[in-house]
Amino acid sequence: MADKVLMNSSEQLKAAEQALFPIFSGIDAQVKQNLKRILEAFRHQRVGAHHFASVSGYGHDDLGRQTLDKVFAQVMQAEAAAVRVQFVSGTHAIACALFGVLRPRDEMLAVAGAPYDTLEEVIGLRGQNNGSLVEFGIHYRQLDLTHEGSVNWSALGQAIEDNTRLVLIQRSCGYSWRSSLSIADIEKIVHIVKQQNPNTICFVDNCYGEFIEAREPTAVGADLIAGSLIKNPGGTIVTAGGYVAGREDLVEAATCRLTAPGIGSSGGATFDQNRLLFQGLFLAPQMVGEAMKGNHLTAYVFDKLGYPVNPQPLVPRRDVIQAIALGSPQKLIAFCRAIQQHSPVGSYLDPIPAEMPGYESQLVMAGGTFIDGSTSEFSADGPLREPYVVFCQGGTHWTHVAIAIEAAIQAVGPAIN
Repeated sequence: MADKVLMNSSEQLKAAEQALFPIFSGIDAQVKQNLKRILEAFRHQRVGAHHFASVSGYGHDDLGRQTLDKVFAQVMQAEAAAVRVQFVSGTHAIACALFGVLRPRDEMLAVAGAPYDTLEEVIGLRGQNNGSLVEFGIHYRQLDLTHEGSVNWSALGQAIEDNTRLVLIQRSCGYSWRSSLSIADIEKIVHIVKQQNPNTICFVDNCYGEFIEAREPTAVGADLIAGSLIKNPGGTIVTAGGYVAGREDLVEAATCRLTAPGIGSSGGATFDQNRLLFQGLFLAPQMVGEAMKGNHLTAYVFDKLGYPVNPQPLVPRRDVIQAIALGSPQKLIAFCRAIQQHSPVGSYLDPIPAEMPGYESQLVMAGGTFIDGSTSEFSADGPLREPYVVFCQGGTHWTHVAIAIEAAIQAVGPAIN
């Protein structure tokens, strides 16, 4: 029986690869377009080996860091950017942006349903006495998604009030069963918001979405974006950090929360990480392309096995996340165990459900990555709650995803209707 399952999984993957080669070719074309944009920025900012040096202490006059900020801003099609290893995560970068921009009695409106789990305590939806936005007198409101899981466009058209200082646009689905937002979706949201109040700031949580399309949210009117460097823009080699990009005054406000008022973006040593930061950005489009291919492969195979998948097979990607509704905690754990066993680091470890700082539910995680917590490398995780969805993320090359997914097929088998 085991040999039969192995043969079937091998054949399923081979059929999927053949069916997806035209899509893979289209992804390669997108990679080329985004890489060209990065090369143009490197050339325009005259990046040289001298930019890989670093300074110590306060980090004043770090030429490499200053040049990287300019390169990143150009790549992100923004006025300014701040790329810092001092951001400990994407959530930290997002929090700095929110605390930098919002003031007491302001309102923040989330327009794509509930935010990602790790933002709940930042906002004040969970936890207490930890300095959340709510504790500082900032009001929070959210527009729930429609029953179909899409933005409630009709409600959005009347949602902006006089004190709505900022709208939060979460590009990726997070741990929810909804479609991630396309650049066209974000452009539409920005247009609707600005029609009601041109002064309302459109802020995009850009995690998992960089280099998926030819444009970034800041190219279609978003005022500010933020993300993590151990996701897409770090190219799988950056060891830590995050970024903010957008309007120059808003970027500076965010960095004043990272450092201190009066210091802002002028401080922060890069600890000899400049070369990796530049090189990671250079590699990023290729790594994102490989992850997209792995997502397509995963969706195609598990759809054939009878599992609900999101996004659906063959549809354009909007981020580097592929969700599969496995339907039981046993299958969720078995899936993650198979991925862990076929990871390059810690393959001998056994993923078990556990509490994770910032998350409401227990998580089971497969993350045998070279950078701890990196989701631009191939990983899989999910909260231990119905309908027991596993979220596959990243991938340095789609062939690794194929090897790991073959093992996952054997671990969970076909869906039982």
